[in-house]
Amino acid sequence: PHSDYHYAAELVRDIKSQGDFCIGGACYPEGHVEAANKTEDILHLKEKVEAGCEFLTTQMFFDNEKFYAFESRCRKEGINVPIIPGIKPIVFRNQLTVLPRVFRSDIPEPFAAELRKCKTDDEAKEVGVEWCIQQCKDLIAHGVPSLHFYTMMASESVRRVAKEIY
Repeated sequence: PHSDYHYAAELVRDIKSQGDFCIGGACYPEGHVEAANKTEDILHLKEKVEAGCEFLTTQMFFDNEKFYAFESRCRKEGINVPIIPGIKPIVFRNQLTVLPRVFRSDIPEPFAAELRKCKTDDEAKEVGVEWCIQQCKDLIAHGVPSLHFYTMMASESVRRVAKEIY
């Protein structure tokens, strides 16, 4: 039950005690919504990894520099498991405001400026696909272990991105 676990590390420890499971955990390059600050966030993440998480997958983000800074903070704290970037192509104009509010993922100003120029969702989808392609190419060039695509309402765009980068 939800009330049995106050932190993800507790759940991870419980699962690990039940058998030899491979467990991945969530992480937040721009900070967890409930963390007081980024330092606290990294310390809780480290507890999760020490409890048995073997890899981490990030919340979606659109600014690779924030991911690289987050990855660097993790490594400095001794978090050495693979960190898989979570990527989502924007496909609707309103995602310019909805995604940052709901997921606390900032959209870099150059990307936001291009999205603001879009008059239709089809135009926004094209801008979103192109940004995502360039974002993925940069991440791959920096040696990320893999990419995780958030596909909800974006499966066709993800297919286009994957075709371009692989």
